[in-house]
Amino acid sequence: MTAVERLPAALARRIALAAQGFADPRPATAIGTRQLRRLTDRLSVVQIDSVNVLSRSHYLPAFSRLGPYPRPALDALSNRRHELFEYWAHEASFLPVRLHPYLRWRMAAAHQEAWGSMTRVQRERPEYVAALLDRVKSDGPIRASQLQEERPNRPGSMWNWHAGKAGLEYLFFTGALTATARTAGFERVYDLPERVLPAEIVAAPTPDRADAVRELVRAAARALGVATETDLRDYFRLSPADARTAIAELAHAGELQPVEVAGWSRPAWLDPAARRPRWVRARALLSPFDSLVWERPRVERIFGFRYRLEIYTPAVKRVHGYYVLPFLLGDRLVARVDLKADRQAGVLRVQAAHAEERTDRDVVAAALADELRLMAGWVELGDVAVVERGDLWPDLSRALRVPSSPA
Repeated sequence: MTAVERLPAALARRIALAAQGFADPRPATAIGTRQLRRLTDRLSVVQIDSVNVLSRSHYLPAFSRLGPYPRPALDALSNRRHELFEYWAHEASFLPVRLHPYLRWRMAAAHQEAWGSMTRVQRERPEYVAALLDRVKSDGPIRASQLQEERPNRPGSMWNWHAGKAGLEYLFFTGALTATARTAGFERVYDLPERVLPAEIVAAPTPDRADAVRELVRAAARALGVATETDLRDYFRLSPADARTAIAELAHAGELQPVEVAGWSRPAWLDPAARRPRWVRARALLSPFDSLVWERPRVERIFGFRYRLEIYTPAVKRVHGYYVLPFLLGDRLVARVDLKADRQAGVLRVQAAHAEERTDRDVVAAALADELRLMAGWVELGDVAVVERGDLWPDLSRALRVPSSPA
């Protein structure tokens, strides 16, 4: 029996960062389609979220890894080139189009996988859903706002969909429709897959569920580097039974290597092809929906960084702020900042800044100031402003050489 390799925690952390693209230096030349294609292929999943207090979240992972890039180039990969497609993976996500066949089992299992008003409208009004599909077939792409439907009044619900939106989402979930684009207002535009996806993808055979799940776990392992079973399962939101079977099969084939990581309470799996860098010299602000940090227990296990999204927490109960981005420096998460793009004032507003314990605040503040200036330019804002909130704001204000404002 082969001995299970034991990885030091610091090496496991560097492996995870390298798998996510943080061990590579940022390009010194203009960033375009080639670099964005390579990055999205490496990550496999780029989560989408509607919150736009700073920037749409799917734009941020590429900025974190590559630096300032033209956002229209990323839009073109999904809207024009259709090298990325939109579907429910981790959550609503952009994925490389090669993965489309491997998610068709989820589309076919919509009666089990979908939820809420999507399934209700299909159950209660199947003829209406069928008519929506016929309308797209005959009239072309459609947005939910084009349908003359009254929106239900359900205060506090984030899924406040009218019947037309729910019907279109059901068809989207089943794969009968796909997204051909997002509007400037971030509304999904629906169309038939055969009019959107590359012909070779539409014609590709549908793998059986076991083969498909195995490929999704394979993709997750490449994107994570080293991971527990839960980490691998969470990347595409797979069921425990499906994931365990796929992991066992990949391990038997030598595509996953069992390892123990110092300080981890659970067994882990290593991608044998994963890079093992001696150091990582990253500097990045991370979206709350970045695949490096979206699974909070993994973040705490790897970085010792307790991170919670407080968007849905009442303002008076928030600890760190509304839209808080962790700050990666080297191979550590060393601080967190609550950011807002104040477009009326033309500033990137740091609404709170907190440092982790046992960090050199002068070093952290200087590096964070540089990254904030870079981000401000990328989101087309002129200045960075610091609010007097959190324990890092005095150091950050000095590093930026800007006056602060009271909380």
